[in-house]
Amino acid sequence: MIFDLSKTDSIANTFIAELRDEVIQKDSMRFRKNLERLGAFFAYEISKTLVYTEIDTQTPLGIAKSKVLSQQPVLATILRAGIPMQQGLLSVFDQAEAAFITAYRKTKKSGDFIIQMEHISAPDLEDKTVILVDPMLATGLSMVLCAKELINRYQIKKLHIIAAIASTEGVKHVRANLPKADLWLGAIDEEMTSKSYIVPGLGDAGDLAYGTKA
Repeated sequence: MIFDLSKTDSIANTFIAELRDEVIQKDSMRFRKNLERLGAFFAYEISKTLVYTEIDTQTPLGIAKSKVLSQQPVLATILRAGIPMQQGLLSVFDQAEAAFITAYRKTKKSGDFIIQMEHISAPDLEDKTVILVDPMLATGLSMVLCAKELINRYQIKKLHIIAAIASTEGVKHVRANLPKADLWLGAIDEEMTSKSYIVPGLGDAGDLAYGTKA
């Protein structure tokens, strides 16, 4: 399943518009906040697909029938750009555990790049629903590499992938390599530059959120 927020009018599209706006981007706190709010929005949408258990809740006046999550998802992010969106997910799934993956583009002398993954810090993901987030899904290489590493280590029950902005090429790559994963995307852009940056995209999400890398 591919869920594209841009296909439906909602307040989330305002968050995305502000993320793209080169003037608003100068306020790094607002940029991070918009990523966080978008993460919370996706959390709400994903929550509709999860499994619930009915319980009795004692109120001051009696017993109410309530539904609660049968199992909390695990919220995983690719550092560093994914942290604000993960915080938004955590604001909704406030009892969820978190996982962190270090991955980055390593540029060769030729100008090409490979994806270097160095570290995973995660709780037990066995038979868990995992939500993996990264703001930008450009080539899809880093997302697939990180997701496959998790899948190889654990018998994950269900994988959800979130990105604020994706490219058509990145979506195709993820669908081809992770056919069972559900994709939750803020918008899908058609083009990429020769350096694999999404056009129109929004630029480097990590730099905009936390400062330009040295």
